[in-house]
Amino acid sequence: MRKIGLLSDTHSHLDEKIFTYFQECDEIWHAGDIGDVSLADQLEEFKPFRAVYGNIDDEKIRARYPENLHFRCENLSVFMTHIGGYPGRYTKRVRDLIQQDPPDLYICGHSHILKVMPDKKHNLLHINPGACGIHGFHKVKTIIRFSIDGTQVQDMEVIELGLRGSKKA
Repeated sequence: MRKIGLLSDTHSHLDEKIFTYFQECDEIWHAGDIGDVSLADQLEEFKPFRAVYGNIDDEKIRARYPENLHFRCENLSVFMTHIGGYPGRYTKRVRDLIQQDPPDLYICGHSHILKVMPDKKHNLLHINPGACGIHGFHKVKTIIRFSIDGTQVQDMEVIELGLRGSKKA
């Protein structure tokens, strides 16, 4: 079993509470719009770290992380990208990638909208952790914590870090 901490859209702001909430996690995954390479450095020093770049990320982050990340965690196939839509509303690029190499778990960011939903047509689970930075239109900063046991995603928790406009909860 692996415990995963999932975040997105930090936009160069790393809420210190993330280190407490992700303390028991085995890995941290970032679904893009990291913002500053030093933020990625802090997360990499803390836990094993996987990330994709987002549309606001500069050439340093784009050189370090891919646009699309396909990998296995336990016995689960995972596909992570920043911009991609959600079940029934995928971008053409993501729809084509899902059809070519169907994942069990599809993760994206970008919208700043927290969303966890099944895609029955493609037999996958979609997760967008919302946004945990202080820039954007979201009202509450969110992250997600969950476990993967074999092929099962379980023990999912949505964690609210406080209002977007404040650095404190």
